[in-house]
Amino acid sequence: MAHDVAIIGCGRVGLPLALAFADHGLRTLGIDNDAARLGAVREGRMPFEEPGAPEVLERVRSAGTIDWTDRVADAVQARSIVITLGTPSHSHIEIDLSHIRAVLDDLMPVLSAGQTLVLRSTIAPGTTDFVAGYIEKHRGLVAGSDVFVAHVPERIAAGRFFAEIGTLPCIVGGVGEASGEHAAELFEALGAPIVQTTPIEAELAKIWTNILRYATFALPNRLMVECEQYGANVFEVIELINRDYPRGGIALPGMTAGTCLRKDFTFSEERSNAPGMLLAVSRVNESVPLFLVEGLKRRLGSLRDRKVAVLGLAFKADTDDERDSLSHKLIRLLERELADVAVHDPLVATPTQSFEQAILDADAVVVATNHSCFRGPGTLRAVADSAKAGAVVADPWNTFEQGEIFGEAQALVAARAS
Repeated sequence: MAHDVAIIGCGRVGLPLALAFADHGLRTLGIDNDAARLGAVREGRMPFEEPGAPEVLERVRSAGTIDWTDRVADAVQARSIVITLGTPSHSHIEIDLSHIRAVLDDLMPVLSAGQTLVLRSTIAPGTTDFVAGYIEKHRGLVAGSDVFVAHVPERIAAGRFFAEIGTLPCIVGGVGEASGEHAAELFEALGAPIVQTTPIEAELAKIWTNILRYATFALPNRLMVECEQYGANVFEVIELINRDYPRGGIALPGMTAGTCLRKDFTFSEERSNAPGMLLAVSRVNESVPLFLVEGLKRRLGSLRDRKVAVLGLAFKADTDDERDSLSHKLIRLLERELADVAVHDPLVATPTQSFEQAILDADAVVVATNHSCFRGPGTLRAVADSAKAGAVVADPWNTFEQGEIFGEAQALVAARAS
């Protein structure tokens, strides 16, 4: 075959993976239907931020170990096929398999005996077995003997792909022992230790990795709301919980979202025997933008015609990834209050105002993303100098080191100086 591996879907999961395989000497085919994205990588440009990726892209282009196409059927050229597509859920708490089924339908006429098919993106429990059954039903190829089907979940943090791909244990859930062995052989090239398991356990491990983080971050967000209710300082309460206590460890509050954490609980909730538990976690995290808006209203009164600067559109610090960011929800809620919203984020592709423009004469400033460039008292001092007198700062991340969720910018700077 012309290629060792084909990656279907060259987004934030698939593209770094394709580059990693090619950088380890595998003849790699990247497949995507986004013409702009393919145009960028063909010209040697990364279509999004990923530390280390531009250098790897240049190396593999020079080495000639990677090719690109927009045709799913071209995957027939590869011994192994890895599917890294978006895995959405319907609004009815129901998993949407349409993207996976569409790719399978494109592959059905060309899939050959002996090929390995790997599902890389997050999937609902039972999806790997569904894919194996779908192939057998429509092509008569039996997983584990004729073809090899496995789930090898992506668990790497955004912005850390090349730091973690060779070190994080690589979970392999094969449909039958032979499927696990073929998938493991592919991923062993990247250097990480392989952990063999069943498809269902691989699926659950990935889903609950994200659910654990989503629930963990909901606790300080719920505490933040309760502290506002009782007039307490959440950062001081968290310090009391954690200081020199062996069973502490509560995180700081913040805007918890992103394409993984915000939706992956639905992969469990769809068939949960304890309905509502994870929905409650989601409700807590999803309520943070409204909590911030209501907190501003309690301190400023009506937000109509008030200028509110929102700092950060990305869902996570120091990335350019806006997917499922709660910043957009915050902005919409502010606009419904008839506020004049100014937005600044130096990392995202969406055009935004400069920092100086956003904070100038602002009545309020909300830190929506804790980018490194926002951190520290210097940024708070700049806000105090440029915003209106009495301007309120809302900083759930404590990015400015103000030690309060809400505070007046000038008063906070004066208190620090005294």
